[in-house]
Amino acid sequence: MSDACLFCRIVAGTIPATLVASNDHAVAFRDLHPQAPSHLLVIPRRHVASLAEATDAAELGALLLLAAEVARAEGLSGTGYRVVANTGADGGQTVHHLHLHVLGGRAMHWPPG
Repeated sequence: MSDACLFCRIVAGTIPATLVASNDHAVAFRDLHPQAPSHLLVIPRRHVASLAEATDAAELGALLLLAAEVARAEGLSGTGYRVVANTGADGGQTVHHLHLHVLGGRAMHWPPG
């Protein structure tokens, strides 16, 4: 864990967040600046800077399973949703702690941004 990392501090409970679900490897919470009617973030409990640095298959699987779980809980499974992992500067990553965006509640167009 990094004391300087915003998401590590959310996991530690030193920064408040609206937590919606968790498992042994990950936590999910509402994005403070939603880009869709439903916008949740799913992050690993341990600090992993980005998908490019991820090496633990069980941890990555737990992230995806939790993303699917929160999408179901939000009622997004019937109409669909998008899961996004921005990686690196060109990928649009602004917080350097691996996180999945779960977006839904409206039509997602392609190509994105």
